[in-house]
Amino acid sequence: MTFADDAYRDLIQYAAKKHSEMMERMSRDMKGEPFVLTQLGHHGTMTPSELAAGLGSSSARISAVLASLEKKGLITRDIDREDRRNILVSLTDEGRAQGQKRHEEMHSAICWIFEQMGERKTKQFIKLTKEFTIYTTLCEPGKPRPSAKEIEQAFHQSTRTTVPKSI
Repeated sequence: MTFADDAYRDLIQYAAKKHSEMMERMSRDMKGEPFVLTQLGHHGTMTPSELAAGLGSSSARISAVLASLEKKGLITRDIDREDRRNILVSLTDEGRAQGQKRHEEMHSAICWIFEQMGERKTKQFIKLTKEFTIYTTLCEPGKPRPSAKEIEQAFHQSTRTTVPKSI
């Protein structure tokens, strides 16, 4: 057995046993209604097709999400005055407040964890997580492994990607 085999076993066992509520919430926040609230909070008004592209979902799925958010009074959908073929989606004050609250709660919890880990370990964790994520985007089970050039390109592209600091 190699160190990679041991690491794989440890990762799978740990992930299966220690799936916390916070990790589940982080996963949920990257989908559906929380994702739409976050996107609108960050970008302002958007079209349903822009939201669908960001979410990686179909127009039918985004329509269902938007209908639910509209029914809850968290968004509005209005016809674009400049191009009447477009619908513009915006947050209501309540939607903005809910999105901001979720963001602040998650931000506070993650920062607390990083403070417990300390700066050195946090930087190391972020660096290793980025590296692991890049490799997971290149390598799929049952498919050929990427070439050295594909790996180099993926790491090069990752240095050009920026993540918004807040919603």
